[in-house]
Amino acid sequence: MSSPLQAQVQRRRTFAIISHPDAGKTTLTEKLLLFSGAIQIAGSVKARKASRHATSDWMEIEKQRGISVASSVMQMEYRDCVINLLDTPGHQDFSEDTYRVLTAVDAALMVIDAANGVEPQTRRLLQVCRARNTPILTFVNKMDREVQEPLTLMDEIERELGMGVVPFTWPVGMAKFFGGVLDLRKHQMRVFSPGEDRATQDDEIIEGLDNPLLAQRFGAAFEQAAGEVELVQEAAPGFDEAAFLAGRQTPMFFGSAINNFGVREVLDALVDLAPSPGAKPAIQRTVAPEEPKFTGVVFKIQANMDPAHRDRIAFVRVASGRFERGMRLKVARSGKEIRPNTVVAFMSQKRELLEEAFAGDIIGIPNHGVLQLGDTLTEGEGLQFTGLPFFAPEMFRSVEVADPLRTKQLRAGLTQLGEEGAIQVFRPVAGSVLLLGAVGQLQFEVVAHRLEHEYGVKARVMPARYNVARWVTADTGDGPAADERELKRFIDGNAHRVALDAVDAPCVLLEYAGELRAMQDNWPKIRFHALREHAGLVFQKQLEG
Repeated sequence: MSSPLQAQVQRRRTFAIISHPDAGKTTLTEKLLLFSGAIQIAGSVKARKASRHATSDWMEIEKQRGISVASSVMQMEYRDCVINLLDTPGHQDFSEDTYRVLTAVDAALMVIDAANGVEPQTRRLLQVCRARNTPILTFVNKMDREVQEPLTLMDEIERELGMGVVPFTWPVGMAKFFGGVLDLRKHQMRVFSPGEDRATQDDEIIEGLDNPLLAQRFGAAFEQAAGEVELVQEAAPGFDEAAFLAGRQTPMFFGSAINNFGVREVLDALVDLAPSPGAKPAIQRTVAPEEPKFTGVVFKIQANMDPAHRDRIAFVRVASGRFERGMRLKVARSGKEIRPNTVVAFMSQKRELLEEAFAGDIIGIPNHGVLQLGDTLTEGEGLQFTGLPFFAPEMFRSVEVADPLRTKQLRAGLTQLGEEGAIQVFRPVAGSVLLLGAVGQLQFEVVAHRLEHEYGVKARVMPARYNVARWVTADTGDGPAADERELKRFIDGNAHRVALDAVDAPCVLLEYAGELRAMQDNWPKIRFHALREHAGLVFQKQLEG
């Protein structure tokens, strides 16, 4: 018989929604909340001038642009399961934030625009999921428009993403002839009707895929769909749970999120197919979710979710045990003890005080610099969870404050934004001008916007001459003391191009890739890393290639 703790773990489903920008990811997020009963009215992401915005897009710049640039977390209950849904930024410039979110989930829901098929950002995110063997469900969106044929889409997903596809639903027609979807598991058809922004329970269902009524009502569109289903079921292997859980096979669903159509099938599949929380590797050992002692890892920090209070929330994925408000927790990195009393659960920007949480849940701990990205929280055990990466920036800017009297606010703002991973902030060893590092241009724009609107600082963001960054460690083979001396010798000899990041990890900044090769030849005992794990503890060399 399972323990009460195991029963709570089994109820949890924690997943992220991933897609290329504009595939309809945030709309689908909204509709999943709608169908679970978590919200009553869905706000259209596209209605930028309207006062109603998508629940998961809360930052001012997101409302102006109609895009998601910060990951958001929502919790809902459906069919006696607690579903933790993480909406990630679709824009490629924020891939680092998305990567870190993917370390905190047990499954992913991939949204594909049926007109555009597999797009570049989808490929990148899928590589991340595949590296972690994350189970993936696929939702093909926008079937109410002129789109590609479903067989073409299925073939493209298999070819581009290197994984088997098993249709669980199949569309009948498309665009103005879109009649609905055949549910291949339940042997029925859900008839399409253009949806409003409210969830209804009265969809028309026609039982039996061999029901003569289907051919009468939908004619050639149904005949074509039935022929395609027969072809797919003969040629493709059936659903294999082990292959799905290993990230080698994806169940596929069709629908139109904007019209609330096909969403319920996805929600049911998440409950039925997605795994409950699994074991999490730490450097010292592997932690099982049903262990009685609490452990958790900080995978995201967000500043100013409530601008009036200048707050910083650390998002913690519970890895094991039961969290209780006010319990004593140890920050493994620093050894400091915290007793969080105002811990919150998320319904996007709405927050509720939390009394307890279990493995798989995401909790928010208000934080004033005590917690950093990647920190492990325990009830006393010295653990460090692995797998939370920082990538070497590909673009650099120097930043100065327009009003010298606001220099202090600039540094405070950049420190907080650096801690949350919105941007990487570097302090040159020799020099006073702060440097910003990012994966993409939009990150700089968002930081400048947030500095002005959240910290009251107008900053001048100017081009910097650097294009290459690598974190540096020493490996002399003669022990830690010798390594430390060699690293100091390197930093002293290259002070004009070494900077320290948010956790004081040294980083060398260069103009050209050729300089890096020359430096590697000249300093054979220094290691140059394109990826840093939290606090420089572990480097995942397989991801650096």
